[in-house]
Amino acid sequence: MITGTLKPFLRATSVTHAFVLIAAGLALLYVCLLLLLWRFQEQIVFQPPSVVASEDASARLVRYRAEDGVELFAFVVGDCAENTPFVIAFHGNADLARWFVPWATQLAREAGACVMIPEYRGYDGLIGAPTYAGSAHDALAALAFARDTLHIPSDRLVYFGHSLGTAIATELAAIEPPRALALQSPFSSARAMSRRMLVPWVTAFWGLISRVHFDTIARVRSLDVPVSVVHGDKDLIIPIEMGREVFGAARRSGELLIVPGAGHNNVPEVGGRSYWSWLVRAVHAGDHADASRAAPAKTRSVP
Repeated sequence: MITGTLKPFLRATSVTHAFVLIAAGLALLYVCLLLLLWRFQEQIVFQPPSVVASEDASARLVRYRAEDGVELFAFVVGDCAENTPFVIAFHGNADLARWFVPWATQLAREAGACVMIPEYRGYDGLIGAPTYAGSAHDALAALAFARDTLHIPSDRLVYFGHSLGTAIATELAAIEPPRALALQSPFSSARAMSRRMLVPWVTAFWGLISRVHFDTIARVRSLDVPVSVVHGDKDLIIPIEMGREVFGAARRSGELLIVPGAGHNNVPEVGGRSYWSWLVRAVHAGDHADASRAAPAKTRSVP
């Protein structure tokens, strides 16, 4: 028989057990969520369009292999004659190289440049799954093709990236520096982007679960090349604060252009002439290396 004095104790013990079980369940659920983020992290970062593009691109198609044997291709636009800038342009996570050809065609015309748009493994019919490590192999393979097959010297190289491509371009620049780096809608780091996944305390465990190690801010701090950034102030995917942080962290700042009213994927259309003028200056920022080191950073906004 349970006495009256034991009943409150038993009720309190029962409530405590319930709280412990709930806490343990929530902890297990959180651990499972972290494991899922670890397992599917690269599928979140790399999102190749589900259909293979069938339309022909108005550009020269070139093929090459990555160091690990994966077959790749790229589109080349413009005059690759001696002394013209050679821009290697890396597209975003849900884009395709062939869809970048009209943009590259206008850049080639505006800047008098030759533009190469590499495709990533797992995109547009290419075999393999896109990964952080794979993106480095693919970027290095594009650079090797430019140097060894097209005979482009380092002093003509410019790297451009949009969105995810900004991280790939910057990682490549840390290995093989170009003469200039132009970044459209960059994110500061993969760790910082993880905060936007709405998973509590994910950054505290990032070192344990990270499979993607992009850190653009850390890279530009050590790069001895002019870094130019353009960002829309209505970007809901990568906030404009990240673009400002990347530009502010650069060891050598080129020019920051803020495009009012532009989102993540329409910066060239909204920016118009101001955007293309920024891009031409960014491509040619390395023309006078000593002058660019001494010049103060510039920030512009579209009128």
